[in-house]
Amino acid sequence: MPTNTERIPTTHVGSLIRPPRLREFLSAIREHAAHDEAAFETCLRESVFEVVARQAQTGIDIVSDGEFGKPILWNAYINERLAGVEKDPSAVPAPFPPSNDARLFPEFWADYASSQGFDHNDAVGFVAGGPISYRGHAAITRDIANLTAALGEVDVSDGFLTAVAPASVSGIRWEDAYSSEEDFLYAVADALHEEYRLIIESGLMLQVDDAFVPWMYDLMVPPGTLEDYRRWASSRVEMVNHALRGLPPERIRYHICWGSFNAPHVGDVPAADIIDIVLAVNAGWYAIEMANPRHEHEWRVWEDTKLPEGKVLIPGVISHATNVVEHPQLVAERLERLGRLVGRENVAGGTDCGFAQGPFIQRVHPTIQWAKLEALAEGAAIASGRLWGEPALR
Repeated sequence: MPTNTERIPTTHVGSLIRPPRLREFLSAIREHAAHDEAAFETCLRESVFEVVARQAQTGIDIVSDGEFGKPILWNAYINERLAGVEKDPSAVPAPFPPSNDARLFPEFWADYASSQGFDHNDAVGFVAGGPISYRGHAAITRDIANLTAALGEVDVSDGFLTAVAPASVSGIRWEDAYSSEEDFLYAVADALHEEYRLIIESGLMLQVDDAFVPWMYDLMVPPGTLEDYRRWASSRVEMVNHALRGLPPERIRYHICWGSFNAPHVGDVPAADIIDIVLAVNAGWYAIEMANPRHEHEWRVWEDTKLPEGKVLIPGVISHATNVVEHPQLVAERLERLGRLVGRENVAGGTDCGFAQGPFIQRVHPTIQWAKLEALAEGAAIASGRLWGEPALR
């Protein structure tokens, strides 16, 4: 496992706000409207080149394609890459129970949930009519080619593509084809293994996004117990590891957050109650939300938790959920205290979550997104100077 021997590198969670021209094409695709496919592919490629160049200029070391190739949500995109799954608006899965935020703050939630740009139709209305396998080869090959070509034009450390974890796949009615949810999700894990493998074999890093693992606590407890939740989460981590089988951990990032929404978060599972389960994932890098004011105090979990040998922690030191731009000195403090706990060579600066959970959802203004990433780069340089005892230069 390579470690950071000179300074703290910077990265983010992957999803960036789509530019207006690309969003026009993605809107047409979403609505099944007529569009020029060749012009879309050209726009997508140019947009990826531009966003990679902007990340490099901003000081980000490990960059992504912004998830620009995903036409719908961060997790629902895979539904269209699974053979055996088809879109069927009448196939509505059982709804999730209300979260604690929705239960305790119903007036807030009624106003907030309708203002975030989510289209319910993006997330539901899929049905598994037969055995599931992977059919997304053309889409992932295109995304790999676009990012790889863009990386050839910039001076950065590495590039990564994101993919959903089995437990975070949702909106698919599976009962017609599988006898249990576990059987269904293991079939999904087998299909995802193909996407994971293609990303890593291309030379890029893989980031596995698993927001549902921490978020499900908020839906289960109460009436369930912490023990009920931990059993559920542990079983889902086993599914992730099944999907990751045979792949090199040093090229794998595992990301969790407590939901991208700017809400009270009073029902979130404490980090201390889940960190051992997270570290059981066979990944080399762990991207964990830590700038959220409901969770920032939990940096102290690393006083009692040992980061496994050779692993890298990517703490979120920039929030995606507020337009307030973090001061670089605050970013530096967050990184420095963690560097002193887990080892300066085992820390990379990151964001809590993506700045956009899909093409039509954005959590901050685009100009604020870049200001935040600049603050991340500046703060990492300050922390590196303190931890290595001299100014850190890119």
